[in-house]
Amino acid sequence: MRIAIMGAGGFGGAIGGLLTRAGEDVSFVARGAHLKAIRSRGLTIKSPGASDITIQALATDDPAEVGPVDLIVFGVKLYDLERAAEQMRPMIGAETVILPIQNGIDAAERIAQVVGSDAVIGGTLLSGGRIEAPGVIFHPPLPNTITLGELGGGTSPRIERSQATLEGAGFRTEVPPNVRVPIWKKFVLQVGVGGVMAMTRLTAGPIRTCPETRDLLRGVFEETAAVGRASGVSIPGDCVDGHMALHDQVPPTTQGSLLTDLLDGRRLELDSLGGTVVRLGRDFRVPTPLNFAVYAALKPYVDGAPTRP
Repeated sequence: MRIAIMGAGGFGGAIGGLLTRAGEDVSFVARGAHLKAIRSRGLTIKSPGASDITIQALATDDPAEVGPVDLIVFGVKLYDLERAAEQMRPMIGAETVILPIQNGIDAAERIAQVVGSDAVIGGTLLSGGRIEAPGVIFHPPLPNTITLGELGGGTSPRIERSQATLEGAGFRTEVPPNVRVPIWKKFVLQVGVGGVMAMTRLTAGPIRTCPETRDLLRGVFEETAAVGRASGVSIPGDCVDGHMALHDQVPPTTQGSLLTDLLDGRRLELDSLGGTVVRLGRDFRVPTPLNFAVYAALKPYVDGAPTRP
């Protein structure tokens, strides 16, 4: 299968690296120092408890150099989504499947508004990963589950082909009856963990061992789940308990991407995460005071570290 990774960051880079190791024909669309390093030294995937792997593959900042592919794994940051979707047009052929793996709840719909809905499926990734250095991805040993499905519900031959390819690279996959449910479940997790980590500048360990901060995390989870249910998504009743249990299991030094971006002075996906919860809460008249507090505390950093007097 010919595969393109649109956005070779912590998530997309790890998926592309493992697919390449499995023998798939993978090209990476990246930029800046990361692209330069991949071209010169290859892409290295580092994972605790496993041997590092380094792969060689086509890396470019020009999707036209890649041409039409069978599968596009779309992992661009949400604030760059529309621009990246427009740029990837040369990689879309008659049978191309676009699998979004971003955070947020509306990536598939936003991509479809740019390139049309025919190629886009629903998807989400429960995993971790970050660019540790240009050309180097740190990929922690989390569940590494990719969920995918038709946006209208269920499976199809193209879903099954994509599923088989991903499983061949070592990923666990799931095809639920309604892919929007796991997309929202991950959204609840990302909004809570990402927001609280960034607001407190703390990793998982200190958050879960401080009773008050732990209660804050649970409260953000509960508010976000309530907003999802009000919007018509059947989020399971055990969603929050499951997320708390998962947070208790990850290494204490686990650091969310929102905190990583904040500490590095980069733009934040804040408006597509906590900002969306606050907005939808107002639309559906669901109180979100904890989400608003997290959102308000982080809003000055949304375009990077603010200039200080």
